[in-house]
Amino acid sequence: MSSFLVIGSGRQGCAAGYDLAYWGQASEVVMADVRFEVAQKAAQRINTLIGKTIAHPLQLDVRDAQALQKAMHGKTACLSAVPYYYNLPLTKLAIEEKVHFCDLGGNTDIARQQHELDGLAKQNGVSVIPNCGQVPGMGTTLIVYAMSLLDEVLDVFMWDGGLPQNPKPPFNYLLTFHIAGLTNEYAEPAVFLRDWKITQVESITELETVEFPPPIGKLEAFVTGGGLDTLPWTYEGKLRTLQNLTLRYPGHYEKLRAYRELGLWDMNPIRVGEVEVIPREVFHALFEPKVVDPNQKDLIIIRIRAVGKKGGKDAEAWLEVIDYYDEQTGFTAMERGTGWSAAIVAEMMAKGETPHGAGGVEKMVPPEPFVKALGERGIKVQVEIRYP
Repeated sequence: MSSFLVIGSGRQGCAAGYDLAYWGQASEVVMADVRFEVAQKAAQRINTLIGKTIAHPLQLDVRDAQALQKAMHGKTACLSAVPYYYNLPLTKLAIEEKVHFCDLGGNTDIARQQHELDGLAKQNGVSVIPNCGQVPGMGTTLIVYAMSLLDEVLDVFMWDGGLPQNPKPPFNYLLTFHIAGLTNEYAEPAVFLRDWKITQVESITELETVEFPPPIGKLEAFVTGGGLDTLPWTYEGKLRTLQNLTLRYPGHYEKLRAYRELGLWDMNPIRVGEVEVIPREVFHALFEPKVVDPNQKDLIIIRIRAVGKKGGKDAEAWLEVIDYYDEQTGFTAMERGTGWSAAIVAEMMAKGETPHGAGGVEKMVPPEPFVKALGERGIKVQVEIRYP
């Protein structure tokens, strides 16, 4: 039996805590949050859903190192569902306390700094795996899985997104995770592989149209940052092409281009009258209320195309996940795809199924058991090998 600490008990953290309590053979799941009422609500929801008391609330400020150390002490694994900029100090504390650590990530530069703690993590006998949410995270492992289905791989393409089931104008979007993570994806350049080499590509570019089965239909796809995590560095020189595009309903792309051109995602303060404001914070305050709707139900999509050879013939491995809001538990598709994916990794770490050290999902998470775990949770991965 394993003891887990979840730091951040909001939407994704609560979903992760439920997964740990239900599937993770947990003796205890401590749900921590800076707001005790949020931790309490999450613990109550988890215990009600599973029909027994495993989750316990804890008031915890991630900026309080002493309190963090006390919370981590004696735990098997820690899962961070707080904004990405806290994850590096959390990682260092977890290694010090000899506790396995994974997080929902959101920033590749921070993840690479976490990877630099590899030696210390090995020395202390723990696994550290950043960026374990939906994309990067589930998508990363599915890319590795798709590649394993071919004998040789040249090019890998991924399309992914979280969308409302019933889009409402003018934005036709539903925010189901922290808005800082969303704008970070929109504002930061992507890192792809083009012609075998690391290539930076400007975000909100390279618009294309992609067709999905009804009722989804045609979607826009375009470049955003961070979705591939450290995959480009891992596969530089080994893959000719590696890229991912974000999916949205038609019309969203042009709005995003306009916001960017206005400078609404800038982080440098500007003066408005007598007040200094940070444009991105203004955007958050204005945009978030327009795209949050607790009555809306969502879906997630991940589609992967790996191109290469199998059995001496040209071949393509196609993977697709389309998952919907879960009526039974009330978890959104994004919470299932993000929180549950990270929880699967935490459970693997607790069971000794991941290597010790710090590294990317692509190196640390075994793909076949992960895909099997998704299936057990009702998240189906459709697989097709095509011979063009």
